[in-house]
Amino acid sequence: MSQEKPTGYQEEGVEVPYDQINPETLRNMIHEFVTRDGADWADAGCTLEDKYQQVLQQLRKKRVKVVYDLTSQTANIVASR
Repeated sequence: MSQEKPTGYQEEGVEVPYDQINPETLRNMIHEFVTRDGADWADAGCTLEDKYQQVLQQLRKKRVKVVYDLTSQTANIVASR
């Protein structure tokens, strides 16, 4: 579910090292991330566990990162720049 941000909204994000997040919390974050917007990975020929492993690998390779937004007080997985 996407939320529209108010005009003039500016994120104040802080990167959170994924390896400092409780493993169960990280698993839940990745699960929410890969199932966002009702994605059904079985249709793409892979399992939810496959997608979890892919995102975890991207975190390890620093292709994506966990960012905590101080304004909305939410965490998200985003592409690294």
